[in-house]
Amino acid sequence: MFTRLSSQATKRPLKQWVKTNAQVILATSLAAVTGVGFYFFANPIHANEAEEGLHPPAYPWSHKDIIKREGRFGDYSINEYIPGCVQPFKRRIRRGYQVYREVCSACHSLDRIAWRNLIGVSHTEDEVKAMAEEVEYTDGPNDEGEYFQRPGKPSDYMPRPYPNDEAARASNAGALPPDLSLMIKARHGGADYLFSILTGYMDAPAGVEVREGLYYNPYFPGGAISMARALFDGLVEYEDGTPATTSQMAKDVTTFLAWAAEPEHDERKKMGVKAIIIISILTALSVWLKRARFATLKTRKIV
Repeated sequence: MFTRLSSQATKRPLKQWVKTNAQVILATSLAAVTGVGFYFFANPIHANEAEEGLHPPAYPWSHKDIIKREGRFGDYSINEYIPGCVQPFKRRIRRGYQVYREVCSACHSLDRIAWRNLIGVSHTEDEVKAMAEEVEYTDGPNDEGEYFQRPGKPSDYMPRPYPNDEAARASNAGALPPDLSLMIKARHGGADYLFSILTGYMDAPAGVEVREGLYYNPYFPGGAISMARALFDGLVEYEDGTPATTSQMAKDVTTFLAWAAEPEHDERKKMGVKAIIIISILTALSVWLKRARFATLKTRKIV
């Protein structure tokens, strides 16, 4: 026959299991705490200034947030409306692209970003077409088998400052300016590292020698970087009237490069939140259904 068990009887096996495996649980917890502590406090990647550079401080980037900050949902806002366009644009990315175009593009490429990626994000379609047409691209072959020059189109990728790596090295005293498409993803510290590099130039302290052609920057591995300081107050003139200080330009171009490394960032976060909500609801329904279906079976025993 079947008899219903009391709630106290169903809890006894769990309590007995916890008592039996108390030592295993304690050892696992200590191992986890030790591992986390080693990663954050004893890991040499956080402290070896000579090889990894000075660890950059953490800055409150809006795109790093999960919850809302200043009315935003962890995206690249603040937005502003441009006359003639319904969609608001992300003005920090717009300013950052201006800094990249006027300062950084002379040496650094952006191979993974096409002109069309800017449409609806920082520029209108007409603005992007006009900027693309300013650049000549080699295309072909034509009907006669010859290559020709044509104005750029939104589908073209942004031009490289040098035709090849050898030409880039020859123009920069042997140093190769890296492509900036994935720079935020490729460096430890991400946006914090890049912002610190751009604003961290200073005179070498006493006892530190920097050879000719290099510049002292404590955030760069080894402390000596071949790129000279590129940002100075008032170097660009923002169209929205924002004061072009060194820190403001560094913040804007860092935000732009963070977006360039992951253009789908905002949509990914929105889809992620929707997925978490849906999965949470389905999980709750699954737990309720399981308990409802198996409650009568789990509370009975064969006598």
